Parts: sequence; C-alpha cells; structure tokens
Amino acid sequence: MDINPFEGPTQKVYQQEPHMVEALHKCKERLHSICKEHMHKQVRVTTIHGQTHDGVIVHIDAYYVYLQMLPGHSRALLPYGPYSYYNNVILPLVLFELLTIALIA
Repeated sequence: MDINPFEGPTQKVYQQEPHMVEALHKCKERLHSICKEHMHKQVRVTTIHGQTHDGVIVHIDAYYVYLQMLPGHSRALLPYGPYSYYNNVILPLVLFELLTIALIA
C-alpha cells in the first residue's frame, strides 16, 4: 500500500481575486494579439524585471512568446561555454512578464 504524504485536508493560503483574474485574462489576450500581429518582425522586448531582449517573434502560444535572438546576443544560455556562437537561439518569454514590445527599425 502506497502512502501519499499529500493526502488529507488542505488549507488555502492564496486565491486570486476574481476581478484580477479577469484583468490578467484580458492582458494575456491583448499581448497574444499584439505578438501575433508582429510575427516575424524584429522587436525589442522589455520584461517587468527590467530585462531587454532584441529578436524576431517566431512563435506564440497561450503562455509564451518565442523570440529568435539577433546575431551578437548576450543573454542566451550557451551550453558549450562563453565563446560558443549560435545564430538560431530561441528565447521563450512568459506573456505575463512582458512590459513593452517595440519594433526595431
């Protein structure tokens, strides 16, 4: 017999307020629409944490926008050391963390 340590009564410690759920849903829909409209364009994205990424929007799903980094990027994680160079790095960014999206001319 398996014993599950997570069985039993639960105590709720947080629940999102209904008006915030609606606001976040609208925000996600708007961001999704904007990213879809600017698919395959060069953009500069700033997150709510102050990080800035330049790249091309190559895909979007319900949770992430996928940014192909521009040549010379410095924020991608490179598995083979700091001197490796990849020109096809895709950076997934959480939709809820996007603060600004600007077109790069």
